[in-house]
Amino acid sequence: MAEPAVLMAPARFVRIRLAAVIMGLTEKAIRRKIERGVWLEGKHWRRADGGIYIDTKAVEKWVELAQG
Repeated sequence: MAEPAVLMAPARFVRIRLAAVIMGLTEKAIRRKIERGVWLEGKHWRRADGGIYIDTKAVEKWVELAQG
């Protein structure tokens, strides 16, 4: 008998490594967006537990609103 299918959805807040995989960006590209202030702390990313967490919903909205 086959195993039942398991559906998984990523968490809203993910570390840079997983965000890169989900978004199709490099970790370096994400770090540059943070360093250059393209993604804002408290809006697109947060510091917690010694690391940086990307807010995937906020970044999704940022992409939707991007022009050109």
